[in-house]
Amino acid sequence: MTGKQAESAVTDFDLIYAANAPRLVGQLYLMIGDLAEAQDCVQEAFAKAWLRWDSLTDGRGDPIGWVKTTAYRMAVSHWRHWKSGVKALRKHGAPLDAPEPSPDAVALRDALAKLPKSQRVALVLHHLNDMRVEDVARELRVAPGTVKARLSRGRAALAVLLADWHTDVLATEESHA
Repeated sequence: MTGKQAESAVTDFDLIYAANAPRLVGQLYLMIGDLAEAQDCVQEAFAKAWLRWDSLTDGRGDPIGWVKTTAYRMAVSHWRHWKSGVKALRKHGAPLDAPEPSPDAVALRDALAKLPKSQRVALVLHHLNDMRVEDVARELRVAPGTVKARLSRGRAALAVLLADWHTDVLATEESHA
């Protein structure tokens, strides 16, 4: 596709989108009764259409019909998933309320978030997912020595961050006593 053809395809797509998206959203909204869902399905259908725009506009296809059908199928699929969820809710009852995370869990999450991603991932895989160093190395596609270094640096950084948290908690508890 030449530069001019690409520009023309983008312009055609933009014009068709602008002329048809609001009407398609309105139609789908009337079919499913959820405006946000209708907007999402139409947007996603147009995004999929763009990926195959050449074949939809080669003279044999109907791009608007394709988008309309795709958006409707997505909405039906979402509705079926929702219906299955309602069915499960009726059968099994509402899920139990999950307990609030403990202050320790929140502190660990916050401390891990302050670490470089490579250290955080290595620590979580090794310590929380109980993976061996060799398995972590394979998963991350790095040498086992690299994993060991990340674990060592990550544990050292966590010790400092959690020591600060522990000191803050103790100071808060003493001031309330």
